Amino acid sequence: MQGAGVLAIGEFSRLTHLSVRTLRRYHDAGLLEPATVDDVTGYRYYSADQIPTAQVIHRLRELDVPLPDVQRILRSPDPRARAGLVADHLRRLEVELDRTRSAVASLRRLLRPEPARLAVELRAVPATTVAAVEDDVAHDQVLAWYAGAMAELDAVVDEPTGAPGGLYDNALFEDGRGHVLVYRPTARPPRSGRVHPVTLPAAELAVTTHVGEHHDIDVTYGELGSWVVGNALAVAGPVRETYLVGPRDTADPGAWRTEIGWPVFRVSPR
Repeated sequence: MQGAGVLAIGEFSRLTHLSVRTLRRYHDAGLLEPATVDDVTGYRYYSADQIPTAQVIHRLRELDVPLPDVQRILRSPDPRARAGLVADHLRRLEVELDRTRSAVASLRRLLRPEPARLAVELRAVPATTVAAVEDDVAHDQVLAWYAGAMAELDAVVDEPTGAPGGLYDNALFEDGRGHVLVYRPTARPPRSGRVHPVTLPAAELAVTTHVGEHHDIDVTYGELGSWVVGNALAVAGPVRETYLVGPRDTADPGAWRTEIGWPVFRVSPR
């Protein structure tokens, strides 16, 4: 018989907003065991002091924390360890959120009934000596690598003479790994750690400007590529990006400006 202060599974379900089916599943998984189980009927009974634990589980599952991770969080006696497990999952969610935002932004631009006309400039740039950091990088590691490389450049380049930029080898996009070079223009490029002088070759570039965050920069790449093909040009080297305004300059994403420059050569008369 149900004792004082003990709740039948249906009552506990209503109090915690966890379905009876979910409570049974949590019991079978050893995640939230009832206070007592009737030996004859098999009915499950819960105590009132299990309500906070059930609510914690409910919140964690709303955040898509896997059941094994929920168990580790609940069973960890160290509050800092529990907080660390939750923080790790939240970081994973933030990465997934960034991916979702990127996909949504790109899809919205792609589905516009009349895309805005792309402004493209053909620009001849001379050979330039810069302070650079370069390496072969996997595509999914580019952002982390870029942050570290640019931090090194900022630390040793005292008097930059222009906006920072990067060169991205075609293999990075085609094969998922390629050569990446980031740089800061300066009159006297230093040698320090990974930073060293590099002379960027002269090139003719088809240049356009991507406005805002990089979530949908792939769409701008595609639009520029269509323009290049439509004007009988061919890509002739690594893509160049110049970070005219970015998060290092302002916290307003609407003000960010990234120039994309494709080295090109003409393959036939226009």
